[in-house]
Amino acid sequence: MAALRDIKRKITAVQKTKQITRAMNMVAASKLRTSQTRMENFRPYAVKFMDVLKSLALRVDPNIHPLLAVREPKRIRVICMTSDRGLCGGYNSNIIRTTERLFKDRLSKGKELSLIAVGKKGRDYFRRKANIINQYVEVFRKFDMSLAQAIGEDVIPSFIAEEYDELYLIYSEFVSMPVQRPVAVRLLPIPSVGVDEDVEPDKRVDYIYEPSEELLLDQLLPMYIRVLIYRALLETSAGENAARMMAMDNATSNCDEMIQTLTLNFNKARQAAITKELMDIVGGTEALKG
Repeated sequence: MAALRDIKRKITAVQKTKQITRAMNMVAASKLRTSQTRMENFRPYAVKFMDVLKSLALRVDPNIHPLLAVREPKRIRVICMTSDRGLCGGYNSNIIRTTERLFKDRLSKGKELSLIAVGKKGRDYFRRKANIINQYVEVFRKFDMSLAQAIGEDVIPSFIAEEYDELYLIYSEFVSMPVQRPVAVRLLPIPSVGVDEDVEPDKRVDYIYEPSEELLLDQLLPMYIRVLIYRALLETSAGENAARMMAMDNATSNCDEMIQTLTLNFNKARQAAITKELMDIVGGTEALKG
């Protein structure tokens, strides 16, 4: 009977866990709808902004603005975006592995690296493994463009002051509900600056700029950094909620399977106990007859 009580206790514990995972799944689904809508509304703007700026940058001298300066990349700074909370499967692990691969590749070439951690999970992991210049934690509950502007103000003056030579942004791009793909984007200097892209003539857009290209770059380049950072924040938020929703859905399914297995074991143990009691009764009856 002790074994039956233990199995029943396990079934009750798994049922309570299932209630928690189901509730977390519903909360993640609710947050996902909001974050995915924000991301999808902003993504076309970010893509078109990048196209216009790169087209403008192709037509100017890279030395016209300090944010376009191409230097020998001796010192590299990385912005790593992870979530603040766990329970989202391998979401954060994939971003951290991508960051570690970049670090390993650059360190093998003798580069000096520093890190800006956005998100508690990345900060905690790299605390003793990297030179963390700044950190932004507990920011994904509620954020807007002001957060991207704060991060931009953290990296732009440092690049102009030549404290580092290249800036990379690593985050998880939201592809679909089950797929979030870690990407590493070089923010500074802009990859296409000063070179002619291999683009078909009928697909090349020639913009007319007013005022001058130099004045526009002075305004647009800092905005370019903020736009890409804000897009990465939105992608990270949507990807985190999607990953957590999928993880909690899988956890709920696993709880159902465990309950079925434990119930089957409980029924087998109870049947064995009943059979044993019947055997004892029959054996006692036969003994009395003898």
